Amino acid sequence: MAHEWGRVLLIANPAAQNGRGADAAAEASVLLREALPASTVEVQPTAGPGHGRELAAAAADFDTVIALGGDGIIHEVVNGLMTLPANERPYLGIIPVGSGNDYAATLSMERDVVRAVAQLVDARAVSVDVGCCNGVYFAETVSFGLDAAIALDTVERRKRTGRTGTMLYLAAGLDQLMNHLDCRRYRVAFDDGGFHEGEMYLFAVQNGPTYGGGFTVAPKASIADGWLDVVIAHPPLSRKKATLIFMLAKDGHHTRFKQLEFRRAHRLRVEFDEPLPVQVDGERLEGTSFELSVAPRALRVLVPPQARPSVVEGPEPHGYVHVPEDGEGRRS
Repeated sequence: MAHEWGRVLLIANPAAQNGRGADAAAEASVLLREALPASTVEVQPTAGPGHGRELAAAAADFDTVIALGGDGIIHEVVNGLMTLPANERPYLGIIPVGSGNDYAATLSMERDVVRAVAQLVDARAVSVDVGCCNGVYFAETVSFGLDAAIALDTVERRKRTGRTGTMLYLAAGLDQLMNHLDCRRYRVAFDDGGFHEGEMYLFAVQNGPTYGGGFTVAPKASIADGWLDVVIAHPPLSRKKATLIFMLAKDGHHTRFKQLEFRRAHRLRVEFDEPLPVQVDGERLEGTSFELSVAPRALRVLVPPQARPSVVEGPEPHGYVHVPEDGEGRRS
């Protein structure tokens, strides 16, 4: 067995996937105890928002913490683990039972409880980066503007309709594109550079490559390279072209458009003239001024043998894809 499990804490969101989380947690606990007879497996269901963070913050006596649910419970668990001293943080495993499951996809985890547990049993540990925005840690994504509005609308639609997955995000995206294609002014400073101003429809800061249930907004992003990947959509964009870019982003085929700016940074500060939609791993964030940074190799996560090395181990720095001010755009 590649990973020494020790004491295991399964933090499960029973409300995940419209209530399926409770059954999934019961199934996962049986499978884990059967597969790990030498380990103690304790199950702690969350009682409400924020409880996952509390449980993870109190998990220093455990060797491995497994988060069962969607990106929301992973976000809480990551924030809880990051309150612990680095040498006391347990290993982190994921059993995806959510709507988007973006971080699980980044780790190449299966969306089936039986297969996910089997992957964890054969997993190896890798050290990965964690992003931070105004003191809130994120595993995968922070975004501002249109894409944040889509993500937050997806949460509301899921509550109303019970639908999940990529099609839910697609429906929210098309509605926002048709009715709320708002352009906003911003100021940004990357690393040690000075501020410059611009206009944008969306501004995404990615630790991993996807958001919204598999939309590959930052195709070259890695959670283990020490960088944040930044994607900005600038005007002018008609609704027709914006919709085309949105659809192509599902498979990462949107990078050729000159309205898109791709950069990489260790840290950045971005400011907006007025409040706007902001999401961090799918959760709402408030404000107009944001400090973002990356904590390199801050967490040890469990990944299956088939996990993509370029994502979970970190490639050579690839630079940015293009910056529209150059006129021509360029690829690394």
